[in-house]
Parts: sequence; structure tokens; C-alpha cells
Amino acid sequence: MRVPIREGLLTGSLDDLGSVRLTGSICSVCGETSLGARDLCPNCGRASVKCVPLSARGVLWSFTVVRHRPPGDYRAPDPFSPFGLGLVELPDGIRVLSPIQCDIKDLKIGMEVCFKPYVRHDGDRDTVVFAFAPIASEVVDG
Repeated sequence: MRVPIREGLLTGSLDDLGSVRLTGSICSVCGETSLGARDLCPNCGRASVKCVPLSARGVLWSFTVVRHRPPGDYRAPDPFSPFGLGLVELPDGIRVLSPIQCDIKDLKIGMEVCFKPYVRHDGDRDTVVFAFAPIASEVVDG
């Protein structure tokens, strides 16, 4: 059985990763877009939000490189390998913090990226998580 990394964050069938998207909530009163399914607008507090799938493409707005294994129960391949953590700006009017799946030397502000859901095996359950990755034309093989 597959479960989402967080309830209300993903839309689509978890058994068909090609249909999975991030969920956003858009307020019909103030226009605020927020990440995840919500009952109330976090900006104006009204119950005037509608859940929508967010765009699968965006632009890397900013990033950092995580060079040390995060503390606690962080789940990652062993041995730890540095990775990019970026703020992806979606055309829906929201920025999403996400791992960026590429070699850290290829990270560039302004590069186009796409949403990549994948399955992480957590012992007795499979968790659908996500990252963003460069759009194929952005990566240069060398």
C-alpha cells in the first residue's frame, strides 16, 4: 500500500505516479495560493478556497547544497551524498521547497525544473515523496 508523504499534499492516483501532482489551495476572495489542501485561506482566513493540482513545471528560484546528513530520522541512501535543496517557483504563484535531483555542479538559478514523484520504501510501507529535476534539455552530458 502506498501513502503520501503528507495527507492533502498530493493529488492523483498514488499507484500511477504519472498522474500525481502537488495540491494547492486557491482563495477565490484574495487570490492567495498555498501548498496543500486547506479549509481556510491562510491569508484572509475565509473558507473560500478551492483545491487544484499545481503545475508540474517551474523555475529554480534559489538553492543551497546540503553537505551533511540532517539530524534525526532523516531517510536517505547510505552513505550520505550531498544534494541540492531548492525553492522552485511555480507559475501558479507559489514557491515550493524541494530536493533537486541532479548533480550539485549542475544547479543554476533560473533553470527549468519538473515535478518528479517517486516511491520511498520505508520498511513495511511505500511512501510517495517528490523532488524536482532539471528538464532534460537543461542538463548537458559531459
